[in-house]
Amino acid sequence: MNSTDLSVLKSAVEWLKAGHRVAIATVVQTWGSSPRPVGSWLAIREDGQVAGSVSGGCVEDDLIRRVQGEILTRNTPEMVVYGVSQQEAARFGLPCGGTLRLLVEPKPELNVLVGLLQSISNHEITRRTVSLDTGISSLELGDRSDIFSWDEKTMKTSYGPRWRMIIIGAGQLSLYTADFALASDFEVIVIDPREEYAEGINREHIQFIKGMPDDVLLEIGVDSHTAVVALTHDPKLDDMALMEALKSPAFYVGALGSRSNTLKRKERLLEFDVTQAEVERLHGPVGIYIGALTPPEIAISILAEVIAVKYGVCIPKKI
Repeated sequence: MNSTDLSVLKSAVEWLKAGHRVAIATVVQTWGSSPRPVGSWLAIREDGQVAGSVSGGCVEDDLIRRVQGEILTRNTPEMVVYGVSQQEAARFGLPCGGTLRLLVEPKPELNVLVGLLQSISNHEITRRTVSLDTGISSLELGDRSDIFSWDEKTMKTSYGPRWRMIIIGAGQLSLYTADFALASDFEVIVIDPREEYAEGINREHIQFIKGMPDDVLLEIGVDSHTAVVALTHDPKLDDMALMEALKSPAFYVGALGSRSNTLKRKERLLEFDVTQAEVERLHGPVGIYIGALTPPEIAISILAEVIAVKYGVCIPKKI
């Protein structure tokens, strides 16, 4: 769940607790271009106040009118479709004739939303299932591999930190990288065995684990929604972590260092139980080249590269 959708959940909970009638609209399908992906949602209060977006502003006004005039009087979810015809797409300003299918829940259950908010606060991945026939919803433990799904009977949506960044080292650069990763909706874990760094992490929502990086990576597990970034500049720590990370399904593995140090690191890794193909997965020097000099600038370049890999965007060749 990204920060925008989390704010929608918080608003819906606050409004329901205050006694307002609230409907929640979720994007369940798109055709053509769409400014908001499936799973995005919008909370609409009976007085027309909204939180979130399902179309970037294209259909919200009409949806608010329909919710106020019709949907809030009902007890079960309703499917609403915009942009079936070219005329309607043009009327609502959907880009390139795009089409949106929305599931609107007129009676979201406060206790379920409160439970979902608590699970997210505990950094738990949670799956919410909504019955399209009754509007009744339930929560269960989710998994990073869960994807949004819906059919004629149910809608299933996953919430929580689906993307994770593991940072090796707790120095100044790591703190900036962690802050930017949090702002980009990553769950952040920092690993460092050094006693002098044990109390260096004093950030809310950042998990600090004191231990040898390779042991910790094996213990917590690394999946395809995880990025591993080694930033200690100490081969004894970085290389041990990289040996495990490069053999894992991590979608991104990067390490701090110059081009020459990166070549030397790759040669060292090949002396251990790491294949040539696995070594070639290493992003080094870490980050997209933007001429960065200061720790905040370098952290920005790191996040830029991680996000590019996350979305499958071609990365400029390193200089």
